[in-house]
Amino acid sequence: MSGIRHHRWLAACLIATSGVLARADAAEIKNLRVWAGPEYTRAVFDVSGPLDYKVFELAKPDRIVLDLRDSRLGDEFSAPAVKGVLKGLRAGKQGKGDARVVFDLAEGVRPKSFLLPPADKFGYRLVLDLYPSTTKQAPVKSVAEVSAGKSRDVIVAIDAGHGGDDPGATGASGTHEKTITLAVARELKKAIDKTPGMTAMLTRDADYFIPLEQRYLKAREMKADLFVSIHADAFTSSDARGSSVWVLSPRGATNEAARWLADRENRADLVGGISLDDKDDTLAKVLLDLSQGATMGASNAVAEQVLASLKKLGPTHRNYVERANFVVLRSPDVPSILVETAFITNPAEEARLTNPDPRSKLADAILDGVRDYFRASPPPGSLFAANSRRERGDRAKASRYVVNRGDTLSAIAANHGLTTAQLRAANNLADERVRVGAVLEIPSG
Repeated sequence: MSGIRHHRWLAACLIATSGVLARADAAEIKNLRVWAGPEYTRAVFDVSGPLDYKVFELAKPDRIVLDLRDSRLGDEFSAPAVKGVLKGLRAGKQGKGDARVVFDLAEGVRPKSFLLPPADKFGYRLVLDLYPSTTKQAPVKSVAEVSAGKSRDVIVAIDAGHGGDDPGATGASGTHEKTITLAVARELKKAIDKTPGMTAMLTRDADYFIPLEQRYLKAREMKADLFVSIHADAFTSSDARGSSVWVLSPRGATNEAARWLADRENRADLVGGISLDDKDDTLAKVLLDLSQGATMGASNAVAEQVLASLKKLGPTHRNYVERANFVVLRSPDVPSILVETAFITNPAEEARLTNPDPRSKLADAILDGVRDYFRASPPPGSLFAANSRRERGDRAKASRYVVNRGDTLSAIAANHGLTTAQLRAANNLADERVRVGAVLEIPSG
């Protein structure tokens, strides 16, 4: 390509609404896949190598046009079924040696595109994301203010790992991790929604891709009390087995803190209601450290409870909670854990993960751990907090005993599992005589 031709091509791309350029020879467009999520529609082209392309918009009717320079459609290329914002899809030759793909739209969109280099089993991929021009905000059951006599549900954000063009690990029989994680996430949501005082929300409820950072940001938008990311482990040996539970490593927290403090938009928005935007760097760092410290402590506590619950199903991969720099666990103010449900590369565990009954038991075990955590550390204003107050009140009432006619101190002590000496000491009694109507303090065993 001559310098003049190259600059003309670059100018044309700059005039377009978006575009990415890469020096390339003739490329083959092998395949096209489309996924539709609640926030955008993604089209992924499998291509033979780097290629020049430009993307532009047309109106009346709304269309997105993708021109691929020095490219051709492969012999097996076919247009997939339309989804999401797409009404139709056409592909063919454009001029000499170029290809064109036209996306007919149901509404105006904001396109974003990028070229991915080879990774894992994938070759080069050209990705085109189509975001609706007018973002439709899905109704979210947020943490409402507590009205008189009414307690809120705790909200658990459940993240089904991988999805769309990212299948995750693959089992011996060909099962994709993204399929298992979504199935377990749905089972867990169903179990949580049946539990009084709890509501679950999914970061994805279909086969589409969500960037890692967007996953925990979704949990923050949901005002979640807890974020649970679901995965299925993989290893080179098919003998590896067992569930595991992970939390963010200290290094990951440090990296995220630095990024958070550098991002003005992030600084202005913490779930706890503390804005860092109007604080100097030193105070902002102290406040963020406090928020992160509390979050990591809570994350570890819930991870311990979930791991203990999973141990009841069978041997876990480790006897302790593990730590790693997982991006999805980096929320500074939402307790977050990652659950590796089992090893999908172990044929026996893959079979269990594809079976609805063991999957349901797995979801119930995760729920049990999460529920035990909320019972031990009830969020303010929640039904768990109200139940905790009531239980404390019941215990307080039970810690006193009114002496009835015919009662003896020894009989009262025996009925409460105490010795007479313990009961006398708790009530400063000189001897074993008690009067009818007296209120005795009953110490805990």
